[in-house]
Amino acid sequence: MPKLKTKKAAAKRFKKTATGGLKRMKAYKSHILTKKSQKRKRNLRKATMTDGTNVKTMKKILPYM
Repeated sequence: MPKLKTKKAAAKRFKKTATGGLKRMKAYKSHILTKKSQKRKRNLRKATMTDGTNVKTMKKILPYM
C-alpha cells in the first residue's frame, strides 16, 4: 500500500487527545467583535471537542493522527 498524505490545513487545526478524540478551537473570534457580548467572546476562547458525526471524515484526512 502507498503512503497516505495528511491534509496539512487540518493537521494545523486539530490536536489529538490522550483518549483519541480531536480537539479544536472555536470559530467566529476573528473580526466583527463589537456586536458580540463579553460572555460570548470569552466562551469562544476555549477549545472544544470535534463532533462525533465528523470522525469518519477526520480519520480520512488525518490518517496518522
